[in-house]
Amino acid sequence: MVVMEGNGGAGKITIGVCVMEKKVGILTLWSVECVRLDFQRVFSSPMEQILERLRAFGEFEIIIFGDKVILDDPIEIWPNCDCLIAFYSSGFPLQKVQAYAALRRPFLVNELEPQYLLHDRRKVYEHLEKYGIPVPSYAVVNREYPYQELDYFIEQEDFVEVHGKRFLKPFVEKPVNGDDHRIMIYYPSSAGGGMKELFRKVGNRSSEFHPDVRRVRREGSYIYEEFMPTGGTDVKVYTVGPGYAHAEARKSPVVDGVVMRSPDGKEVRYPVLLTPTEKQMARDVCNAFRQMVCGFDLLRCDGRSYVCDVNGWSFVKNSYKYYDDAACILRKIFLDAKAPHLSSTIPPTLPWKSEPVQPTEGLTRQGSGIIGTFGQSEELRCVIVVIRHGDRTPKQKVKLKVTEEKLLNLMLKYNGGKPRVETKLKSAVQLQDLLDATRQLVPPTRSGRESDSDADDIEHIEKLRQVKAVLEEGGHFSGIYRKVQLKPLKWIKVPKRNGDGEEERPVEALMILKYGGVLTHAGRKQAEELGRFFRNNIYPGEGTGLLRLHSTYRHDLKIYSSDEGRVQMSAAAFAKGLLDLEGQLTPILVSLVSKDSSMLDGLEDASTEMDEAKARLHEIIISSAKAKNTEGPVEFPWMVDGAGLPANASQLLPKMVKLTKEVTSQVKLLAEGEDERLALTSTFSKYDQAKALGKTTIDVARIAAGLPCGSESFLLMFARWRKLERDLYNERKDRFDITQIPDVYDSCKYDLLHNAHLDLKGLEELFKVAQILADGVIPNEYGINPKQKLKIGSKIARRLLGKILIDLRNTREEAISVAEPKFIEDEAQFLPTKEAEHQQKIQVRNEDGRRSSSTSEKSLDQEDEDDRETKYRLDPKYANVRTPERHVRTRLYFTSESHIHSLMNVLRYCNLDESLQGEESLVCQSALDRLHRTRELDYMSNIVLRMFENIEVPLEDEKRFRIEMTFSRGADLSPLEDKTSESSLLQEHTLPIMGPERLQEVGSCLTMDKFEKMVRPFAMPPEDFPPAAPPQALGYFSKGAGGVLERLVSLWPFHKSANAANGK
Repeated sequence: MVVMEGNGGAGKITIGVCVMEKKVGILTLWSVECVRLDFQRVFSSPMEQILERLRAFGEFEIIIFGDKVILDDPIEIWPNCDCLIAFYSSGFPLQKVQAYAALRRPFLVNELEPQYLLHDRRKVYEHLEKYGIPVPSYAVVNREYPYQELDYFIEQEDFVEVHGKRFLKPFVEKPVNGDDHRIMIYYPSSAGGGMKELFRKVGNRSSEFHPDVRRVRREGSYIYEEFMPTGGTDVKVYTVGPGYAHAEARKSPVVDGVVMRSPDGKEVRYPVLLTPTEKQMARDVCNAFRQMVCGFDLLRCDGRSYVCDVNGWSFVKNSYKYYDDAACILRKIFLDAKAPHLSSTIPPTLPWKSEPVQPTEGLTRQGSGIIGTFGQSEELRCVIVVIRHGDRTPKQKVKLKVTEEKLLNLMLKYNGGKPRVETKLKSAVQLQDLLDATRQLVPPTRSGRESDSDADDIEHIEKLRQVKAVLEEGGHFSGIYRKVQLKPLKWIKVPKRNGDGEEERPVEALMILKYGGVLTHAGRKQAEELGRFFRNNIYPGEGTGLLRLHSTYRHDLKIYSSDEGRVQMSAAAFAKGLLDLEGQLTPILVSLVSKDSSMLDGLEDASTEMDEAKARLHEIIISSAKAKNTEGPVEFPWMVDGAGLPANASQLLPKMVKLTKEVTSQVKLLAEGEDERLALTSTFSKYDQAKALGKTTIDVARIAAGLPCGSESFLLMFARWRKLERDLYNERKDRFDITQIPDVYDSCKYDLLHNAHLDLKGLEELFKVAQILADGVIPNEYGINPKQKLKIGSKIARRLLGKILIDLRNTREEAISVAEPKFIEDEAQFLPTKEAEHQQKIQVRNEDGRRSSSTSEKSLDQEDEDDRETKYRLDPKYANVRTPERHVRTRLYFTSESHIHSLMNVLRYCNLDESLQGEESLVCQSALDRLHRTRELDYMSNIVLRMFENIEVPLEDEKRFRIEMTFSRGADLSPLEDKTSESSLLQEHTLPIMGPERLQEVGSCLTMDKFEKMVRPFAMPPEDFPPAAPPQALGYFSKGAGGVLERLVSLWPFHKSANAANGK
């Protein structure tokens, strides 16, 4: 017997751990102090971690019984305890422990009698059905002795029939004995037949296929159930009390039987969000089996979920955040049961941590927004955030006309042999084919000839060399940042090969290679730490653990991203920080982030107006004579056409061209000596972009070797600067292209931050010039004056604005329905975890019934199901919140610069619309002035809308719901500024993110009604939103085209033969 005491004095709550030693590891005692026995290793990791945390609170004495006490000693001399942890495993005397519990009457974490049910799959399914919890369609074959013939059981080649219920292959066969883990899946003859045996992991295998086994087993009693296509993903759910559920997805053994493991040998699992329906199922399983700590298996199929197994006592492995959560929840459970007079509020600093639970990271600075404070009678209802992606590499594009037969044949290969059809190359196989062809076309070394006669040929070869370098970047096709378009330009008619007539054949095509724009290590760090900042400041007073949104019942979270890879990865990194997740970004991206290109991508709708704005901008800069807007008062400088442009813009342009040429010439010299430099550093391994995925630190080895940061070579760096030099100024036409100013500024800032070690002369001076011009050009590209900004912004952000209004309306409607007296009465009947609660729900649940083979329901995860999502509530015993029946809706929209500018322009200038004449702006005058002086909405800039409900104001009062608006300029700090105080960040190539700033006066009240009135004219109406897409059968580990497994395999850094994922 081992006793673990906390750090306090007497009067502690005693917790008995009555489980078999094989379940808790080897006991190794190393010191004895009075009655306190400490241990070096007591448990297998989860139990050890959680009980050590409980002990650290100082309120508990933990007593480990051990096998000798459990098996040999009479219960009368077993140690007495206030609370008992006991669960069955092989050899465990459950009946004896029941007698002990009856004698001492401790509080049971998991009740003992229901544990008998868990060993019989028939009883598990019966119990699940009794409580209205969905299970797969099944039937039971009961045999009294092996090979007993049963008249109700029929087996044919491709089906079995039980009591008249037919199960077509593939179907599943499970032993009724819950301790027998040999589960079989039988396949139809049309698919080749055979059987797959599933079993507990043995090494790296969890299943085995037997092609010759076609008949089912007859040695015992079995459950037959419909095989449910889940896309190859298993979901494991772990409860700690009825108010907490943690879910993890893993590769199903059904796929190929090979366990997917990380480099350290652990099975790859990743947390996933449960739908509100699934969360309620978790609560029901916990209550139905009266097991506080309980694990169960979930099947997701056709947009619905089913419980297929209940495991009893189970803990998550290798998650310190889960250990923290579990310890805090168990502490509250124990205190409520045995010391309700003591406070179960979680302290601000957990005793096993040396720093506060939720420290504010230094990368995000505090601003004037005073985020996290609000009135005493107000409660947070909704958080909507629109966020720009993090720091990225400069976006690049290579265009060249190709006539080479190898490249034209490649185009025909992937467009179905159609000579006039464009081809897009994205996949690993396609890009590898292009790389192979390009390698054959590019000479191994430069000829050194620079004569005028072959200048075009030399430029063509150099562009092919650039294409080759881009395709070779990173060592393999590991990202979502490269794509090639081949567009036929000319074609001729040639005789068919069989001599039967003629056919068209392309002879020239335009190749367009887009690359770059990759989220850097700094971008990942910025996004992750901004997520932490939001977790600590946006949700005030919620307490530790509650903001792990994917594990609780009170928050409704959805994360959307545009189609661009840098935006998706920014969303994943932000989610990692916000939810305090662990591990790589790719699983987080796959499980938590939804792409919505229609809402967050593209500028096509406003292209005409933006072209007009750029043309007018060019006139203003070249003439340096700004036209005054006579309609706006002079005291408001933002009302002038071209506001923010420097008066000497036309004089700065020639200086920018001169400095750009100087920098380009230096990079050219570095590129010419690149082969020699790499030869001198032969021990340096090539930059692997896949391995870099998720890293937040610089590649020290590359910097020490004098190479560019990241995956860029000197050749590509030179191509970047040479293109800027050529595009910025056309010497023949003597014309400046002002649209290149933001790109020059972008490259300057990137190289000053990431490549300062290259010491490029003139780069700092060029940056200062480019910054002055870009500060004026970039905001004016989205409209030359406020009215044009409003027009362009409303076109670009129309769908996003419509979605924001839908989010706010749904939140308000839910809050009103919760506040209705009738609802409160209904909720009071619903919350107690009594038998009556479940009987009430059975009537509703039974309407759904079991899934038939033809069922195809719409996914509850889809956005148009918001009203149903918010119907499930948090158990009030779980968290210290005033109104546990209410939800907080969180919507995060990750996008690019265009949507941030567009949304901000609508918010500040919406009152200029004719339909809103006489209305004041949503943004106060002081904020308008700050925005005018804020030239750049940089990486990780964001706009935050928070809806609060004043519960002391009548429902019909418009002040019941108010909107708070803040914004952040993002990483709006020059690499040349504040070098001393930010030295550590600059050494890490990372700029800090500016804190939030108010868009309203302190104490003002922007009602929901006013906000809706001002924004509605520019938002897409709800009826114009297309219906949600039907649920996809493909899952995370599907082998089908475009399946998420391909995304995982291609992006996870430990996979050496990664394939390229589709997309940008």
